[in-house]
Amino acid sequence: MKKKQFAVIGMGRFGSSVAKNLHKVGFEVLAIDRDEHRIQEMLPYVTHGVQADTTDEEAMRALGLRNFDVVVVAIGQDIQASILTTLILKEMGVPQLIVKAQNELHGKVLAKIGADKVVYPERDMGQRVAHNLISPNILDYIELADDYSIVEIQATPQMVGKNLRQLDIRRRFGCNVMAIKNEHAMNISPRAEDEIHDGDILVVVGKNEDIRHFEVSVSK
Repeated sequence: MKKKQFAVIGMGRFGSSVAKNLHKVGFEVLAIDRDEHRIQEMLPYVTHGVQADTTDEEAMRALGLRNFDVVVVAIGQDIQASILTTLILKEMGVPQLIVKAQNELHGKVLAKIGADKVVYPERDMGQRVAHNLISPNILDYIELADDYSIVEIQATPQMVGKNLRQLDIRRRFGCNVMAIKNEHAMNISPRAEDEIHDGDILVVVGKNEDIRHFEVSVSK
């Protein structure tokens, strides 16, 4: 089976992190930046690296980016370059285009001109840090929609020694426990009689408000 190919444009903190992690898990990654020095720094961590001006349509076509499965545009502060690069890639027929936005307005423009997915790394990280400060038992969360999330909740002393039937999380809070994990194993189909142990982490899905009620209740 052919390896999925990714091109990442913009080797700032976000772009370089995406490129390194994709390559680390075994995908072919082309790193692109207009700064030759940044490309040289990235060469040990990606499959290929190219110095190019991505607002130059001829240069982009010469790179054959339409043959890549996914192109990530992670251009930093230059919003004009980000928009122009996105337009060129869309016209070239790139199969999937993921673009980093600086703010909501930038994101709306990117969506209008054809970005398949717009990401807001700074905003999302800010939300995650704030969430962890407010709810110290919530170790991580993934937003599924505006009102729903999957969260990892550290088992509190109030939960330890009780099973899922006794905790009755679904009836009391409207949340579902999808999995229970610890440093040794992950139980992806927990039963009502499964007991919570010290150090366990519960993977919970539900409405954000219901999750908050659950987290507050078990922290008291």
